[in-house]
Amino acid sequence: MSSNPATTAAPTPSTKPPGAGLEGIVATQSGICFIDGQAGKLIYRGYEIGDLVEHCTFEEVAYLLWEGELPNREALEKLKRDLADSAELPEYIVRILKTLPRKTQPMDALRTAVSALAADDADAMSNEPDANRRKARRLAAQFPAIVTAFHRIREGLDPVPPDASLSVAGNFLYMLNGKRAHETVVRVMDAALVLHAEHGMNASTFAARVTAATLADMHSAITAAVAALKGPLHGGANQDVMELLLSCGTVDAVEKCVRDMLARREKVPGFGHRVYKTYDPRAHFLSKMSKQLGEAAGNTTWYEMSERLIPIMKQEKNLNPNVDFFSASTYYTMGIPLDLFTPIFAVARVTGWTAHVMEQHKNNRIIRPTDDYIGPFGKRVVPIDQR
Repeated sequence: MSSNPATTAAPTPSTKPPGAGLEGIVATQSGICFIDGQAGKLIYRGYEIGDLVEHCTFEEVAYLLWEGELPNREALEKLKRDLADSAELPEYIVRILKTLPRKTQPMDALRTAVSALAADDADAMSNEPDANRRKARRLAAQFPAIVTAFHRIREGLDPVPPDASLSVAGNFLYMLNGKRAHETVVRVMDAALVLHAEHGMNASTFAARVTAATLADMHSAITAAVAALKGPLHGGANQDVMELLLSCGTVDAVEKCVRDMLARREKVPGFGHRVYKTYDPRAHFLSKMSKQLGEAAGNTTWYEMSERLIPIMKQEKNLNPNVDFFSASTYYTMGIPLDLFTPIFAVARVTGWTAHVMEQHKNNRIIRPTDDYIGPFGKRVVPIDQR
């Protein structure tokens, strides 16, 4: 067959070409995260997620993702000091947040603030390992402050300065509400952050690595990741889950509500996953947290509604709950506004994103995939008056 484009027939497009969405395509080698979708396993740097949730704090997991090993006590204390020293936002960032319209979506406010932080970062122009390490720690400390400050500003309240004595989870809840949260609530939030900290080559992480591969700076890569996470097919499903539960209203009504959705061939949020073919291991722990918080609050309605849907979706669609499903009722029971659910995802995932940026810069090659062209050949330009 001739290779002349003018005589070569255009390939016939298919509805789902091989590798659509890069499914099954290996983009890079990484030592950060391993997922076994068939067995329902999630592993950070060699550690099973269950082991980390049960025995480690979010700060320890952040150190693990960045450094490749769990910290000793001295290293952990140093990390906590670094995070505490970086948690307060520069004044110009607060001014930017105050100038945004109150109707601004929190993810848009977060994306804007992260990009703006690069303007005054001491290491902004350097991709050296130590500079990236410092930027990673600063961003991990600043994300909770951005999310909580914007929420309070749009509510007509002043941002709450961080408390250097609190953990990342404790500080997030303190800066959000202006008071220290109960120890149980802080522990649940900490565990939720651990569960969301990293998840391999997902859309936002890939966006971060593609940006970093151009040798763009850390803030540019993380801004790209935040933008990708905003999409409802990636980070927004937990809010959709809670809106569904609220619209159904009661445990007795939720089954009919969802069966009607299935009859109309509507997607039920919080079920199914691109990678996991069994129960998402993160959903297992969040289910326990949702029940624990509901019992502590004297209201297990949202947990019970969630549990009612699992056998229905398994029977009707052979789908299992994903991480978004139980995080919805967990966060709602904690009193967190619905549109902050995805920003909390980012508060955790920034540790994984920054770890991937550092890994990308360590052994970089620009990411430049090809595509399977399905357009026409042989066209000629017609003068504009004859078109």
